[in-house]
Amino acid sequence: MLTLAAVPSVGSANNGFVLISAALVLLMTPALALFYAGFVRGRNVLNTLMMSFGSLALVSVVWVVAGYSLAFSPGHGPLAPFIGGLGWAGLGNWSVPVSDGGPGHGAVALFQLTFAVITPALISGAVVERMAFRAWMLFVLLWSLVIYVPLAHMIWAPGGFLGTSGGLGALDFAGGYPVEMASGLAAAVAAMVVGPRRGHPAQIAPPHNVPFIVLGAGLLWFGWLGFNGGSGLVAGNLASLACLTTNSAGAAAALVWMLIDTHQRGKPTAVGVATGAVAGLVAITPAAGFVSPMQALAIGAIAALVCSQALQLKGRLRLDDSLDVLPIHGLAGLLGVLLTGAMHGGAGQLWIQLQAAAFTALWVVVGTYAVLRLVALVEPLRVRPDEERQGLDVNAHGEEAYNDEFTG
Repeated sequence: MLTLAAVPSVGSANNGFVLISAALVLLMTPALALFYAGFVRGRNVLNTLMMSFGSLALVSVVWVVAGYSLAFSPGHGPLAPFIGGLGWAGLGNWSVPVSDGGPGHGAVALFQLTFAVITPALISGAVVERMAFRAWMLFVLLWSLVIYVPLAHMIWAPGGFLGTSGGLGALDFAGGYPVEMASGLAAAVAAMVVGPRRGHPAQIAPPHNVPFIVLGAGLLWFGWLGFNGGSGLVAGNLASLACLTTNSAGAAAALVWMLIDTHQRGKPTAVGVATGAVAGLVAITPAAGFVSPMQALAIGAIAALVCSQALQLKGRLRLDDSLDVLPIHGLAGLLGVLLTGAMHGGAGQLWIQLQAAAFTALWVVVGTYAVLRLVALVEPLRVRPDEERQGLDVNAHGEEAYNDEFTG
């Protein structure tokens, strides 16, 4: 993503474009909720949806109060490369352009809000069907402020420790480090700390609603055009390139996954093509504004090949990352940032990308573990065994998604 100080002067067109992009990305969190809900048992559908919607509500408030300021405003003293200040808290500067003729802080804050919302929602896929909802909401609050906000500042804010404006020089157009890698790694840590689902892996049920999965993936694909296309904060050829590379990578990954399914199973599966598309879209995210359409096709194909193998290897591990957040978002995000360096800068840039990835991994793994342990001091991280057997919809929310014959 371009730093705020680097946005060219185009005036109100940029403001409108960023607002439209924000609306597209906002749709991605309900789309993710639908995508995830299709995979779980029928008795846990509402709880799975609520984990994403809870993130949408809570992070939206946190972002206005302090999150945007801490992520993107200038920092102070020795901490300036790692965290911003509170000068923009409350978004009193919402009408001020971020640069001469650029979009206003209100539009940019809304756009960045949608990234901050979906990142913890992605993590929920690792702990569905057993994490207590109150513990989840407390985790989202702390993780957003302690892990995501500083990482976003380090990657995208002027003077950030990892970014191109006075930092290490890592390239990340739309969230390979703070969104994709961070969510995948945090998901793995959460799955380990919370523990596996009851009966895992012997008694894990198949997806209860495949149409939900396909529809959710399709809406994610739609929203991803705003996710990547809007990340340059300009209405012009850069946005066109980012949208084109985004669609190309998602399509290539979906097609390659179809071929893999056909080779291994004799026929392509709907869940496979949806999963493949998401893997390709994740991988292109850090590269979208830096690579050509043909390079984007290669990135999507590579993501499908690597992530499909990772899913097969995952079965040999005892980790119950329920909805494969680590192999799809974490691994594809890592692939994306490394391929960005290899295709846009060569060996020197690749080495920078690798250093930034190592720092991100350390930051997220250690920080997520600490946050979960802190939450556990206040709330039990998971529901009781009897509540898990009965289902989290009834026990956490007092509601049921379906009649008894559909609960599974």
